[in-house]
Amino acid sequence: MAMTIQATNHTKAIRLGHPSYVWRRGQDRRMQQIREFVELRGKRILDIGCGMGMYVSRLRQYSNDVYGVDVDPEKIAEASSWLPNLKVAPGELLPFEDNTFDVILLNEVIEHVEDDQKTIQEAYRLLVPGGHIVIYAPNRLYPFETHGFYFAGKYYFRLLPVLANWVPDFVRNYFAPHVRIYTRASIRQLFKGLDARFVVESHIFPGLDNWAERGLVGRIFRDLMHAAESSPLRAFGISHFVVVQKPA
Repeated sequence: MAMTIQATNHTKAIRLGHPSYVWRRGQDRRMQQIREFVELRGKRILDIGCGMGMYVSRLRQYSNDVYGVDVDPEKIAEASSWLPNLKVAPGELLPFEDNTFDVILLNEVIEHVEDDQKTIQEAYRLLVPGGHIVIYAPNRLYPFETHGFYFAGKYYFRLLPVLANWVPDFVRNYFAPHVRIYTRASIRQLFKGLDARFVVESHIFPGLDNWAERGLVGRIFRDLMHAAESSPLRAFGISHFVVVQKPA
């Protein structure tokens, strides 16, 4: 029985990814980045793929009207023990009326959903005119695959070697068939047919919290990578950071 549960959890993690369980410096950096371009205070906010509710909790510092959805009922049940307004729902079929939210967050989510374009269309449907969609999604130019990899019939939760994302699609998709990855053009393609204004198209480097906690060398490397976000090297960041506005 224990082995069955472990195998089920392993499969779920492969398909859905690992949510944030602890709020750390890396999450603070993302929240700061969002706040630079999007007003959160007093807004009605939705976190699609909210997992354990870490971002829902932090967003509630700015608004009491924050909601979250996730496809995993176990995570929603656990998060609902300390947070309101959480529902079980896929990104492709969201249980809200049109023009409901001012801000919609998709933090490392679209790479895991069944249909990423349909998920974006649903988010757009729920957005009020003048509202913003905020997306973080894996960057094809980042040299490592961070979601683990598939080899010889098994999945391994380790970094795939350097330049793993720079190989042709058929090679990359063999080793990582469980998760999508995006170029700037493919993110834009998700909004095809929608009246959408791209406010920000940038990137962010990893938080490197674990490495920084191990000592001075880790902290120096972390700070150098974060400094690179102010240079053209930011194009090689771990994730796209995209803010899209629905015209008023």
